[in-house]
Amino acid sequence: MEYIRVTSIDDPLFTKLHNLMKEVFPPEEVLEFSLWKEPLQDPGIRVFVAVHEGEVVGVTEYRYYPDWNIAMTDFTIVGKPGLSLGRFLASKRQEDLQSLARDNGDDLFGMFAEIYDPYRRDDHDFGGVKTMDPFVRREVLSHLGYRRLDIPYVHPSWENDGTAVEGLDLCFLPGNDETGELPAALIVDFLTTYYAVLPNKPQEWLDMIKNLKSRDTVSLLPL
Repeated sequence: MEYIRVTSIDDPLFTKLHNLMKEVFPPEEVLEFSLWKEPLQDPGIRVFVAVHEGEVVGVTEYRYYPDWNIAMTDFTIVGKPGLSLGRFLASKRQEDLQSLARDNGDDLFGMFAEIYDPYRRDDHDFGGVKTMDPFVRREVLSHLGYRRLDIPYVHPSWENDGTAVEGLDLCFLPGNDETGELPAALIVDFLTTYYAVLPNKPQEWLDMIKNLKSRDTVSLLPL
């Protein structure tokens, strides 16, 4: 199994990973092909594929923010069962992030992730890929140590049509298990930076940010 970084939409591996994304994720979660050109060239955005026998069988995209010493897991795709892909991608991602944090002079503080809550919405079939079942993914991420932030969460649709995407939790994997809360200002700074690329923000998202700005901290709850 190879762990290969993709940095251009002209890379044949990118076409394969984008097709895999369209097979797995709902349309509002998939950025249009050409709009990937600049993000892939951004040194802070890390897109890696797992290649097995010449085929892209898994993908993970994540970001590292040196100013806050945090990361964000954009997505992880396990495209085939029976290859230990989840473990492979999580381990390689953690190694890469810890290396980036060490270069920044510290251990990684933690990592955000948006996680579907299938107990609220059960219409995510993820292309019929059983390894991506939201019940399974939620439990796996819980086992990894992710905890959900104590806020009602929405995010802007990646179709940039101004609609709010619901049915998810914003979660955080702390580097230290003793971390029980996060500064609200850190969450606001992160979310406004992360979604700066989408100009059409839904009102629900703006209200959420306004509420966060009125708070000092946000608790981390069990997932």
